[in-house]
Amino acid sequence: MKARRKDQQVQEAGSQTPRRRRRFTQEFKLEAVRLAAVGDRSIPEVAGDLGIGANILRQWTRQAETRSGHSPADIFPGNGKLMSQDEEIRRLRREVTVLREERDILGKATAFFAKGVR
Repeated sequence: MKARRKDQQVQEAGSQTPRRRRRFTQEFKLEAVRLAAVGDRSIPEVAGDLGIGANILRQWTRQAETRSGHSPADIFPGNGKLMSQDEEIRRLRREVTVLREERDILGKATAFFAKGVR
């Protein structure tokens, strides 16, 4: 019997193509969390109605709770995007690095020209 790769075995056994990762908009996530927070129905019921898994809805709910004081754009910033505060911190750190390099260069230049004056 020939050795088969795992994905070949799965396709032959079930004839299914691999599932693509779904992406959800920020508005959809916020509305899903709002529906889950209303309290009329359980999280699995709300998730089933929306066509998503209960665990992903729980994850979104926890994320919204931990970032409750932030703007909606910061609750679910998006794929690869940082919250506005994190982006500001990153920008300021880059600026500090550049300023330190400039300070070091100016200090060396001052020492160089001070030697020439004597």
